Amino acid sequence: MELHEIIRDYKNRFHLSNIALAERFQVTPNTVARWLRGEVKSVQDETAYNISQILGFDIQKVLSGDAVTMKRPILGVAKAGYDMFLEENYLGEESVSMEEYRKGDYFLKVEGNSMINAGIVHGGLVYVKQCSSVNNGDIAVVSLNDEVTIKRFIKLKDEIVLSAENPEVEDRHFTVKQAKDTSLKILGKVLFSKNYV
Repeated sequence: MELHEIIRDYKNRFHLSNIALAERFQVTPNTVARWLRGEVKSVQDETAYNISQILGFDIQKVLSGDAVTMKRPILGVAKAGYDMFLEENYLGEESVSMEEYRKGDYFLKVEGNSMINAGIVHGGLVYVKQCSSVNNGDIAVVSLNDEVTIKRFIKLKDEIVLSAENPEVEDRHFTVKQAKDTSLKILGKVLFSKNYV
């Protein structure tokens, strides 16, 4: 991974201007612009330290091509069931590869077994890319009023289905109007799960 990719990824992830990046990294806006254009391939030790502190990994190791383990936060518990609420608590961190780090944003701990046939089990973790829409058939973290659940998201012509991956758990069906009335909202896409049971 090159410097311009690292800086652009951070800029895009947090929707920052070049000036805001310069302030965070304690450099000039011109330096940030040169990084983003790929004109600069390395940084001085003090700048590397500042960037590493902000990004949460050793940028020098990444720039030299060394394998680096990254960390993403476990932000709470999501229910693989219904009628349960998202508990927003920082529960620690989980290791991911650099590629996984770039694709996702956070982990949620799973409670319930409604997605067991998709490999998402009680006590495991799901890695989530924060987004407000998913492709038809993706597994999503979905909010319904204050309830949060992990389900396969299926959009039909006149209906939205939150589909369980467990024959003992019923799917939930919503008309478009019902989806709006219940404030159905996609919070993220599940990229993969890690199971520790």
